[in-house]
Amino acid sequence: MEKLKELLQEADWTKEKHVPVIDILEKDREKGVKVRVSVGKEIPHPNTSSHFIAWIEVYFLPEGEKYPYQLGRFEFTSHGASTQGPDTSTVYTDPIVEFAFKTQKDGKIFALSYCNIHGLWEGSAELKF
Repeated sequence: MEKLKELLQEADWTKEKHVPVIDILEKDREKGVKVRVSVGKEIPHPNTSSHFIAWIEVYFLPEGEKYPYQLGRFEFTSHGASTQGPDTSTVYTDPIVEFAFKTQKDGKIFALSYCNIHGLWEGSAELKF
């Protein structure tokens, strides 16, 4: 795991955004937590056949627990490629996901994103009820 931590990037580059941004849209101990995770919230990340975000994974580490729970893995597979070649399609998937989960505890939500050129990036947010 320490090797993985060495590979994660948290700072961002100047021309494009890679860090997954976590927005907690709703939070209620009984009804659950609604979350949006996006890459390129302020400055769009390129989404071309040669430069794209391939996936986002989201985890939750409840306070007082040792191991996180994986909440989801979301893959983005359309980046403008078609049978006619790279960047010839009009179909692109943006690296944005919304989902809900339930918990009774405060904790930390963290997300990993993978750029096919610039590697792994991490972002996090505290969940406090």
